[in-house]
Amino acid sequence: MQKAKSKNLLLEIQERLEAIYGDRESLSIAKHYLLDRHDVNAIDLTLNKEITFLAAQFENDLNALSKGVPYQHVVGFTYFLNHKFETNANALIPRPETEELVDWIIKGSLTPNPVILDIGTGTGCIPISLKLALANSSCTGFDVSLEALELALKNAKNLRAEVNFESHDILQEDLKQGEYDIIVSNPPYIPQMEKSNMHENVTAHEPEIALFVPDNDPLLFYRNIAEKSLFGLKKGGHLYFEIHENYGLKTQKLLVDLGYSAVTLKKDLQGKDRMISAQKSS
Repeated sequence: MQKAKSKNLLLEIQERLEAIYGDRESLSIAKHYLLDRHDVNAIDLTLNKEITFLAAQFENDLNALSKGVPYQHVVGFTYFLNHKFETNANALIPRPETEELVDWIIKGSLTPNPVILDIGTGTGCIPISLKLALANSSCTGFDVSLEALELALKNAKNLRAEVNFESHDILQEDLKQGEYDIIVSNPPYIPQMEKSNMHENVTAHEPEIALFVPDNDPLLFYRNIAEKSLFGLKKGGHLYFEIHENYGLKTQKLLVDLGYSAVTLKKDLQGKDRMISAQKSS
């Protein structure tokens, strides 16, 4: 065990990560690290609290971060709508934009006991958060990855959320008829051609199967899910998607052409087209 002043550790972390993340983000990571690993908050930093820490763990963590391993994978968790979710390389790291999508669903849910399906569940953050917010809901998460499903089950257990998870390939399998009040998905939507513009800590450490779609068919998952949801949704049921910011109007047209009503395109807090909802008319 070693001891050090919190400001000294903060400075060391920031200096070692600055070349990769820049001054602002490296400082943010350093502050989060001290809070998540050592429970050092802003007041403790101001008071320059002394920290007792494992030097080997600190060095391993900093080496991993310096190599571009995502922060959430290094510490092993992230927060999503104030709930703590375990993370690893088998599923996408939950992101703030998806929090906005889930919040939209929660605020728009009028059915007393909604039956909800999340397609491509990953960590399980969407159905688990919905179940915790809508206690009378029945929530299920589908994923093609058995490793992701294992992680989702663990998160549900840790958060004491009664959610069902199933192995299901939406591109190959159909949905049960008239089963769901709400179907939601944050599917793969990044064209392969954009991969070279993305940060290596995403492309090298998060599953490609959850990120990318063919350049010639960027709406592959939206079309499949929307078509099958016409069969899987109850009358008046709702479909929700997180979307690529450049394909909002095309996704909107797809849903209108399939016969959905009340198609609503919504921007995220950054002002980008990021989510869409639609209703099954009959």
